[in-house]
Amino acid sequence: MKSDPRSDPEPVHVLGGGLAGSEAAWQLARAGVPVVLHEMRPERATEAHATDGLAELVCSNSFRSDDSQNNAVGLLHEEMRQLGSLILAAGDKARLPAGGALAVDRDAFSQEVTQALERDPQVTIERGEVAGAPPEAWDSVIVATGPLTSPALAAAIGELTGEAYLAFFDAIAPIIYKETIDFDTAWFQSRYDKGEGADYINCPLTQEQYRAFIEALLAGDQTQFKDWEAQTPYFEGCLPIEVMAARGVETLRFGPMKPVGLTDPRTGQRPHAVVQLRQDNALGTLYNMVGFQTKLKYGEQARVLRMIPGLEKAEFARLGGLHRNTFINSPRLLDGRLRLKSAPRLRFAGQITGVEGYVESAAIGLLAGRFAAAERLGRPVVAPPPTTAHGALLTHITAGAAADTFQPMNVNFGLFPPLAGKVRKKERKPAYSRRALADLTDWRREAEPAAA
Repeated sequence: MKSDPRSDPEPVHVLGGGLAGSEAAWQLARAGVPVVLHEMRPERATEAHATDGLAELVCSNSFRSDDSQNNAVGLLHEEMRQLGSLILAAGDKARLPAGGALAVDRDAFSQEVTQALERDPQVTIERGEVAGAPPEAWDSVIVATGPLTSPALAAAIGELTGEAYLAFFDAIAPIIYKETIDFDTAWFQSRYDKGEGADYINCPLTQEQYRAFIEALLAGDQTQFKDWEAQTPYFEGCLPIEVMAARGVETLRFGPMKPVGLTDPRTGQRPHAVVQLRQDNALGTLYNMVGFQTKLKYGEQARVLRMIPGLEKAEFARLGGLHRNTFINSPRLLDGRLRLKSAPRLRFAGQITGVEGYVESAAIGLLAGRFAAAERLGRPVVAPPPTTAHGALLTHITAGAAADTFQPMNVNFGLFPPLAGKVRKKERKPAYSRRALADLTDWRREAEPAAA
């Protein structure tokens, strides 16, 4: 007779010892579920890591703002603290002076995470690559291998999903808060009034404005590649606008800035060039700059893009970027519990799901660990409400984002459902945070019955 899985659960296998995998393993262990954490380093190195420590920070040492009242990532910090996050506990312990941000001593941080998991009797750390698909005998697996997923595993998951992985320079277009667009200049219209007739926001440029924009674009300070990225090719179907502009001054007018099929309602004429923005989330609060992938540095992006009429006061939920990345089309492939629809024994967590940033990756690892633990213990798998930072991220990557244009995203208040009633602009962020933390408390009562 089989033993009760709640008293003698089989282990869950977690692939990847980065922030997401480490957090997932910790959450499983805290629930009393054994974990085998697979980390291929040092048996197989990556181009970016320097050590074999778990949760090594390969880029910045900052977890960004720690302001839980006025910043969405700060709110995510606070939610993670309340949910017993290992990553936030280690970050707080290794904290460095950084004003309102949470910056850490990267070596001390990694050591704290590594030692915590090595000491935990529920966690077994296995060094070595999982090459190819996880064995069928592993009935519960969390894939948290990040943007540097090994080629063999990436190919195996690509076969399972039928979706092409993106393992080249992924050029990301900026996303703008709709409420910061000037509709005295911009207007809604689709080319030739196709679709619903008003599916895009259009920002018109005269010939003089277009030429000035191209000059500023080509003169702007651009991101320089790291040595290990230098040989990765561009994706020709998603070229940065600077690359297109360098091919000729009129190239963008015959590409993403083509004005055909559009009429400026203020003049009754077709503009010389146009920038189109497309709705990027189900709530309609965020709009993507169509075809405007860019490798300009962040400060330059804000300056140059605000030269576009209608975007003079634009605020960005995400600026453009260009980096080597590996991620899946989560809105198409994952269910609301982070399981692969075509193979539900596999969950995904971290940056490979299409979240951007250290803390966001760890937060999705936290949810994947909790979901896998509940499933293993025969408890209901309850997702956090979308009014919380965790729920907003989860909803975005599994349902809220458009699958056809899905790109990595940081947490931001544009992912949250609108507030009820009219709230003054300067009071909105604290109101989002108050609602999130109240709803998180209610969710914990439902999702953590043993702790209630």
